[in-house]
Amino acid sequence: MREPRSPVERRAFFGLLALGAASVLTACSGDTAVTGTPTTGSAQPGPPGGTDPDVPSETAPAGPTKVLSKGPATGNKIVLTVDDGYSNEVVAGYVAFAQRTGIHLTFSPNGLYAHAWAPHAATVKPLIEAGQIQIINHTFSHHDLRPMTDAQIRAELNRNDDWVNATFGTRTTPYYRPPFGFHNTHIDGVAGELGYRNTVMWNGSYGDSKLLTPDYLMSQARKYLRPGAIVLGHANHPTILGLFDQIADLIKQRGLTPVTLKEMFPDTAR
Repeated sequence: MREPRSPVERRAFFGLLALGAASVLTACSGDTAVTGTPTTGSAQPGPPGGTDPDVPSETAPAGPTKVLSKGPATGNKIVLTVDDGYSNEVVAGYVAFAQRTGIHLTFSPNGLYAHAWAPHAATVKPLIEAGQIQIINHTFSHHDLRPMTDAQIRAELNRNDDWVNATFGTRTTPYYRPPFGFHNTHIDGVAGELGYRNTVMWNGSYGDSKLLTPDYLMSQARKYLRPGAIVLGHANHPTILGLFDQIADLIKQRGLTPVTLKEMFPDTAR
């Protein structure tokens, strides 16, 4: 585990060791109830509803696009999604995990963190071509879309798609995940005009938009790794780096098959 760099992270890290708290850092980038952006460090509220702060309400307006929040629970498929990616170390860990195990992942990166993703383009490209990895649009800057003008929303999506295409040789349509899970019918309509017909939400989360203990992250994995789950993770904090094998073992024990979004929902890819 890398040593935290900022004073806030250091205080949070040593508080975590001393107190064994489940979560100690609340100002970070993520699509969850305790969120913010790493460029400002300001906390923002998460999606309303739900008993788990990392699981948004499923009553969010669908709008003209389709909202994908869960898959069929009758099979054995799950979707593992990985957002953001502002940690070089964690992005590298996820890419190595995919390469080593063959597990299928859906990445939702922000172009703002190109420094962490660009070094792995040569490794990720063939995995995309093989159908093992899918990349969807999570906007370039990871800002709340709700106060933006239509032109700004389009710019966020188009700029991120152009970055993904230039880096990995693939396009992100027709799937987008709104930052923090914040969306409405108007935002979905603007996205839909650009070809983003599927708004990607989630019904399970590791809770790792903030710094966690390994025990807590694994408790979340055991809670949410179930058939039909769209599970949210982040390539931001180092806790996950020591847990990849445990998560892979849990998936195997439960007879689950990780698939990409378009594999879970083949009718939405057209």
